[in-house]
Amino acid sequence: MTQLLKNWLTQGPSSQQLISFNHHDIVTGALFTNQVAHYCRLLRESKITRWLLACDSSDQFAVGLCAALLAGKQVILPTNTQPGTLAQLADKFDAVLADVGLCEDKPALELKRELSLPDSHWPQSQGLGELVLFTSGSSGSPKAIHKSLRQLDEEVSQLEHTFAGHLPHCSVIATVSHQHIYGLLFKILWPLAASRPFLSDLVEYPETLSYYTSLLPNLCLISSPAQLSRLPSALEHERQARSPSLVFSSGGPLSLEAAQGIAGCYGQPPIEIFGSTETGGIGYRRQNSAADTWQTFDKVKIRQAQEDGALLLQSPYLADADWYRCDDQIEMIGEHHFRLLGRLDRIVKIEEKRVSLAQMEALLRQHPLVKDAALVLLTQPKQQLGAAVTLSDEGLALLAAAGKLNINNSLKAHLLTQFERVTLPRRWRYPNELPQSTQGKRLQADIIGLFSHD
Repeated sequence: MTQLLKNWLTQGPSSQQLISFNHHDIVTGALFTNQVAHYCRLLRESKITRWLLACDSSDQFAVGLCAALLAGKQVILPTNTQPGTLAQLADKFDAVLADVGLCEDKPALELKRELSLPDSHWPQSQGLGELVLFTSGSSGSPKAIHKSLRQLDEEVSQLEHTFAGHLPHCSVIATVSHQHIYGLLFKILWPLAASRPFLSDLVEYPETLSYYTSLLPNLCLISSPAQLSRLPSALEHERQARSPSLVFSSGGPLSLEAAQGIAGCYGQPPIEIFGSTETGGIGYRRQNSAADTWQTFDKVKIRQAQEDGALLLQSPYLADADWYRCDDQIEMIGEHHFRLLGRLDRIVKIEEKRVSLAQMEALLRQHPLVKDAALVLLTQPKQQLGAAVTLSDEGLALLAAAGKLNINNSLKAHLLTQFERVTLPRRWRYPNELPQSTQGKRLQADIIGLFSHD
């Protein structure tokens, strides 16, 4: 199956296609077409090319996205609409397409559900636009990632080819934002192209998830490691009478404990997607045991760099056919399978000694007292490592019985098996959870904030 997205975007939905829904409203293909035609006409009347798109409601976001692409515009997707984020991106866009006012100094077109529009035909495009997403660069400044329709189409078509056999005709709901590549692909573009309706609202609470799971006979859940790790406890670790047909997770590797917790509640572990904004999807896995490896998507080729084990990638989701170097260290298990060994780009110097934070975190996670761990480089009162550790049930019991110093010493002794004493963390924190965004990404500033007081 090829050009699934391009064919859909060129022809538009049928009038009967159910595009989206929530607890009080639905959007049909006919209504969606009328709205897309309306906004496409307004965008074509403007000479402005670079439009920032932001909207909380997924159905209106999809209207703006399709209209802008059909109008040949460059669509700028910010990771969020915080004033600081928009200020950083101010020179990247010239106008705003949104459901609320965002930038007073930029021309704006308001996205709202127009119910009294005349019946229209799907707009025909002479040249489709492109998407620009942003990810954190090595310097901390946003890095622009350009995505052509060809790249997005390759990935959507591959997702349908790989997973459609596991999906009955179902509805899609998500706990992650469509402003990021994972939510954009899995909640908006793939469902549209494959005629699967999506929930226009973001699922924020386990009660809402259980409501839709019980209401809809077939459901596909798009979520993240942070949210799925908490879900078994919210469901009281009980097997659910109604379960999603498939659960997807992306944003980082899911712990085996969390995967097994979801399997206990829903009957099967989630399908994890490994990739990034830059690369698109690279591989996928289902964790039934610690030995399970990642499998590459059909058209993706990988190899291992000889000098440091870095993942080298050749993929149709990239802008060209060159080999792309990732900052992930891997172990090849045959031609199409691999294990992740950690990140290569988190090297710091402690007492003039190079330390891999990824390697130290991985070692901490192997300790029976540890559930998860994150290391940060602290600069005050002097340069030293801080360790934020969430404890396992065994660790929590020992913390209550013997205290923090006992835990500190146990973990330091464990780290001494691979690291010199002068490089060990000097400050330790044991939060209930590590700060993460809804996309499952570590919130570095918030983790550093754990060490702001003693």
